[in-house]
Amino acid sequence: MGWLAGILLIGVAFSIRYAWWRRTVDYSQPRILMYHMIRPPLRRGRFNKLRVRPAEFERQLKWLADRGWRFAKLSELETLENTHKTVALTFDDGFRDNYATAHPLLAKYGAKATLFLVVDRFDRDWSTTKKAHHDSGELRAEPKLSNEEVRAMLASGVWELGAHTRTHALLTNLNATEKMHEVATAKAELEAEFDARVHSFAYPFGIFEAADKQAVADAGYSFAVTTAAGISTSLAAEALALKRIKISGKEGRLGFAIRLRTGRRGLFE
Repeated sequence: MGWLAGILLIGVAFSIRYAWWRRTVDYSQPRILMYHMIRPPLRRGRFNKLRVRPAEFERQLKWLADRGWRFAKLSELETLENTHKTVALTFDDGFRDNYATAHPLLAKYGAKATLFLVVDRFDRDWSTTKKAHHDSGELRAEPKLSNEEVRAMLASGVWELGAHTRTHALLTNLNATEKMHEVATAKAELEAEFDARVHSFAYPFGIFEAADKQAVADAGYSFAVTTAAGISTSLAAEALALKRIKISGKEGRLGFAIRLRTGRRGLFE
């Protein structure tokens, strides 16, 4: 009976890790994927879940292309007549590897992406805004995109621009005036700097309240994305709080496939 119990334990562990039994979300619902960095992990890095290895990222793009997924920018989801097997790739914050590493791979596979850019992104360790003890400087040390690099990305047609506040602020800690400064001024400054329309917004840390959604609406954004794991089933009803599929730096091929099918991977993710 020992071997039988061992097999049972393995099966339970597998089910918890992958939650393969979840129902497939209809493929007419677009999948919005969330990335941060495309680069190797750091030894003992606190934020390695945000770092996807370049080879793994390329495997993910190839997997999507080989299986007939169509790539779209987030703003394009409003006008597509058919969203069957459509995927929108999004990148938060504005790390330099988005251009140096992700950009050529996106171009290679005919993919598109939306960049949620922090306006004042240099010499900031915004992780401390949420948790003061995250003060190692790890994110501050990561190279950020220059404005020239962002212009090259936009000129390529591969990318579109979204806003991620001016300073990666925790919006729920701000008063109404401060919220609007972070949300509306970010949109205005990005549009002026890059001569580009900014249709979408990403809530820093995925944390927001009703007043933040109202600020986003008042600023004129069409979409806003969260860090809530899953697949939104109505773009219209959830336009200002869209779920995303979190792509972890520790993701394997099976986990990626399950996330694309159900929106989540694992019992607790």
